[in-house]
Amino acid sequence: MKITLTTKLFAGFVLLLALFAVVVVFYYQLAGQVLRNSRKVESSQRVTNQAANLLRNIIDMETGFRGYLLIGNEQTLAPYYDGERQLIGRFSELRDLVTDSPEQVKLVDQTQRLFQQWSSYSHLLVAEKREIRLRNPRQGGLEGMPHRRLTEGLTGKQVMDNIRERLAAFEQSEARTRDRLRQDLDRSIVRAEWLSAGLAIAALVLGLMWASYIVRIFGQRLRSMVNLARKMADGDYSSQIVDTEQDEVSELTSALNVMARTVGANISQLENRNQELDQFAYVVSHDLKAPLRGIESASRWIEEDMGPDQLPPHIREFLGLMRQRVHRMEKLITGILDLARIGRVAQANETVFVRTLLREVVDTLNPPPGFKVELPFFLPTLTTNAVQLQQVFTNLISNALKYHDHPETGTVHISCDDAGDFYLFSVADDGPGIAPEYHDRIFVIFQTLTERDTLESTGVGLAIVKKIVERQGGRIGVKSAEGQGAKFVFTWPKQPPKAKNLGPTVAAATVSPVSVAT
Repeated sequence: MKITLTTKLFAGFVLLLALFAVVVVFYYQLAGQVLRNSRKVESSQRVTNQAANLLRNIIDMETGFRGYLLIGNEQTLAPYYDGERQLIGRFSELRDLVTDSPEQVKLVDQTQRLFQQWSSYSHLLVAEKREIRLRNPRQGGLEGMPHRRLTEGLTGKQVMDNIRERLAAFEQSEARTRDRLRQDLDRSIVRAEWLSAGLAIAALVLGLMWASYIVRIFGQRLRSMVNLARKMADGDYSSQIVDTEQDEVSELTSALNVMARTVGANISQLENRNQELDQFAYVVSHDLKAPLRGIESASRWIEEDMGPDQLPPHIREFLGLMRQRVHRMEKLITGILDLARIGRVAQANETVFVRTLLREVVDTLNPPPGFKVELPFFLPTLTTNAVQLQQVFTNLISNALKYHDHPETGTVHISCDDAGDFYLFSVADDGPGIAPEYHDRIFVIFQTLTERDTLESTGVGLAIVKKIVERQGGRIGVKSAEGQGAKFVFTWPKQPPKAKNLGPTVAAATVSPVSVAT
């Protein structure tokens, strides 16, 4: 069983989520370790502060005690008693902070025992000093005190020095512990940074690798679809995409293969029908023109047999009208065939001098002596289909001449402007003009704006012009109002459209609407 594309995408998404979860878990553990080490450092700092406060209270007591022994003023004992009150719970608090360090607990216990010794010593001397001062207010120093030799022998100083030594050793030990904890904290921070960065980079690299794998799969298969579409655009409908993945994209490739086969079959069928229609059109045109020529010949035979004297005028008029209708029918059939032939026969592009081409068109139309065709100063030289461009100008100029209400004094002005990749040509006349409601109608086959008996017209010329211009990639339109002349504007490419290898199938398909119309 093959893994589908959806499963691969889902697996990649789950993998990225798993990596993200691993990163979060590791980061949480590392952050917890950093936090614990930081708390240990803070706790060690609190221990040092507590020991320093305890020593300060003891020194305050010693200062007050010595001052009282010297001057006997009870006010000097205020720091002594304050320190004693504060020291009631300080030793137990400090011991609780270092319960995990037997060495530190031992130093605290030793310091507390020494302090108790000093406290007993100081209480004894304070009591003796107070009692003597009550009997002799003028007593000074250690005079008359029974245990003055303890002071003179520096017993109290020795105990106090031992207390300082123990607390100094305690602080040094705690400082060493704090330095070790700081090092652990720094190492945990560095470890957290490196592991977090490593996991993040690993997740990023793996995600990019998986994404590139998925993109590569998509790219290869999309390129095969694009290649198939290009081959279809070039007329090759036999190509197929080989896809064995059997996933969601396989459904799309299968649909494209079916579409290519269907389009190929339809184009082949359309080509066969167009060939049949072409054959039908030529056969019908031949079969239609043959009886038309017979009708015209018969009308002339009647005139010749009857003679000009025996043929009544109204019969002669009817015969002339009949021949006129026959000529119109022949022109109509010829126009339909010309319209159907546009684009059917490949014609080579050649260098065209537009000014020379226009002069040849005017000479071919042979306008009346008073009719003027004005050419602009600039007319380009371009590589294009000369026959089709000549057809466009011939139809537009001949229409201006045919439908002009005063052809003996009429004027047609031709202009040319640069429009980027196109030239913008215009053919303007000063004839009767065209009402706006008929601007679209005149480009429809068989549509004329005059009575057929008034002016012979097949209604095919402008349809041919429109089809030629649009096949070249241009556009055509008319600007006119009734009584103000008409101006036909069309664009023509500077460079011939790129020829595509469409093959006969597509070539036939492009003319199928015309064949149906015929």
